[in-house]
Amino acid sequence: MPGSTRRFERQVRFAPLGAAGQERLERGSVLLVGCGALGGVVAQLLVRSGVGRLAIVDRDVVDETNLARQVLFEERHARERALKVDAAREALARIGGPTRIETHAAHVGPENLGELARDADVLVDGTDNLATRYLVNDYCVERGRPWIYGGVVGGAGLVLAVLPGAGACLRCLFPDPPAPGALPTCETAGVLAPAVGAVAALQAGLAQRVLAGDPPKPRLLELDAWNGNVRSLAAERRADCPCCARREFPFLAAPRSRRALVLCGRNAVQVLAARGTPDVEALARAVAPVAKSVRRAGDMLRFEIDEHRVTLFADGRALVEGTEDEGRALALYDRYVGC
Repeated sequence: MPGSTRRFERQVRFAPLGAAGQERLERGSVLLVGCGALGGVVAQLLVRSGVGRLAIVDRDVVDETNLARQVLFEERHARERALKVDAAREALARIGGPTRIETHAAHVGPENLGELARDADVLVDGTDNLATRYLVNDYCVERGRPWIYGGVVGGAGLVLAVLPGAGACLRCLFPDPPAPGALPTCETAGVLAPAVGAVAALQAGLAQRVLAGDPPKPRLLELDAWNGNVRSLAAERRADCPCCARREFPFLAAPRSRRALVLCGRNAVQVLAARGTPDVEALARAVAPVAKSVRRAGDMLRFEIDEHRVTLFADGRALVEGTEDEGRALALYDRYVGC
């Protein structure tokens, strides 16, 4: 039997998977983009299923508001403001099993997605923003790589397996990202943990089918965990789709992501370095006379300045908490980090 002696015997007895499918799972590689609400559930299920390699990329730290729905994290992770990927690795390692877990504390953009996804057989969406989803869609359609879209707002969610050449891509259904404010978000409408679990379970199941060599028929799955409604809708390719028909990939070809991005429901702004990377040790010494609570944690630096908490990462990216004003966050970054 594949894997440890008895670990997967109930799974292998499921006829559509069987021993052959389990062997394929254990050879398979997944890139999980985001390990918060959706990503945490997906990661647990894939590790417990015995997937061979799980690479996780996430840019954020654990916050107390995550704990109601993000299953990999504990109160101490929020108190310590731990990197989500570090807390995820710790939680997943306790599960055990054959899965090789690889983590990246990074913002996903057109400049690094190719390297992150290079060895992945399938990508799974655990993000909380549309820009990254459209980028992933461009990349996967251009490379012919399957990916599993999932999104949750309030008590409802959507799931779509994008199988390039076999069905709709994200832009077949939603040709362009909506204007800011046009759709409800987790900040304006909230988010319900059972809806997260239901969507993530469907995502993990579709990823398993892809890895096991039994790709699903492309369908858009729509569910409402509060009212108990589920619909399965046809997801046909559009003959005029700008992505999979006309082969236009503007999100993949875009220059480096804009420097400032408001994070959903966090009262925080992510800021990217304009150039270079910081000398964290030197910066810690420089801000010490003017900032409060200056603390290094490995390659991270945290400090409080002007009623804002700043977390700086080794790649020059920072989270500025206590504001949703992009200009304010950029000003603080450029004033105190400057790289």
